[in-house]
Amino acid sequence: MNNSLSTIQGQTGLKTKRAWEWVRYRMRDLAPFLTLLILVIFFALTTDSFFNIINLRNILAQVATLAVVATGTTYVLLCGEIDLSIAAVATMSGVIAATLFGVMGMPQLLAIAAALLAATLIGLLNGWSTTRIGLPSFMATLATMQIAIGLGQNITRGDILYNLAPVLNFLGGDYLGQTEPFRLPIVIVAGMVALLIGHVVLTYTRFGRCVYMTGSNREAARLSGINTKNIVAACLAISAVTASIAGMLNSGRLGSAQTYGLENLLLDSIAAVVLGGTSLFGGEGGIKNTIIGLLIFGVLNNGLNQLQLDIFIKVWVRGVILLLALIINVYALRLRNSQMAEPESSKHE
Repeated sequence: MNNSLSTIQGQTGLKTKRAWEWVRYRMRDLAPFLTLLILVIFFALTTDSFFNIINLRNILAQVATLAVVATGTTYVLLCGEIDLSIAAVATMSGVIAATLFGVMGMPQLLAIAAALLAATLIGLLNGWSTTRIGLPSFMATLATMQIAIGLGQNITRGDILYNLAPVLNFLGGDYLGQTEPFRLPIVIVAGMVALLIGHVVLTYTRFGRCVYMTGSNREAARLSGINTKNIVAACLAISAVTASIAGMLNSGRLGSAQTYGLENLLLDSIAAVVLGGTSLFGGEGGIKNTIIGLLIFGVLNNGLNQLQLDIFIKVWVRGVILLLALIINVYALRLRNSQMAEPESSKHE
């Protein structure tokens, strides 16, 4: 009898240990999801209209352009690099497209293509400076940030441009469907398409595997035959292109292009990606993590607006919550790494 009881207790203890090991290993993925769940429950209980379908649609619309930027930011962070020129490139692209179409009379598709080309050149300059010259991406993109800001300001001279390409007005401000509450902003679809393409490339292509390998161990990736310099340069170019698309979508959503208003785009995109569980040091994370991070960011901003907090208190509270979420994610990573570092013998005792 005692032997049977001991056997049952031993099996129960083994199952509990294995369950705990699974939780620790998955903690980096579970922590962002739990953060999102807590925020949703909190705002659902403290506000009257959080779960209103129109409000949920607003959350998605508010993070749609951020989703496009965050797709490119995910690639850069997975390589273990950083791009500080995101917001400046987004602003510059919106201004270039609006100027070429509305002021110079260029065909709309050609104007948009020119804005994309300008952003791509900035991205390639970032990649060249980082991989060929050897500048840290932090410094290289800081310089190109100033270049993009200067170009945008020189083009507009402080003016606001209202004559936008119709396709940008359509993508940024139009809807699918005409009956509330089922009107879906097309900008949401654009954000979802960007995330989907980013996920497919990272998950199912050789380039995506090379991105992860480059971020995990650059020297090992190089020795295995991967041109890590080209991979890093390509990711910085992708980041510039997604920033350009987001900038033009945002101008269409607002109905104007100007040299201010997107200053928070850089920090917001990095925060959303890292909140989802993608490592700042490269090699871990992905678009699925970014989606969770975007939802955390959208729910937090929307929920604080629903509470009608004073704007200065809202910024402070948002900063505190984001800091706590990031700390939780860091400790979750440490917990997972400590579990992975345990000797195999101790796991099977």
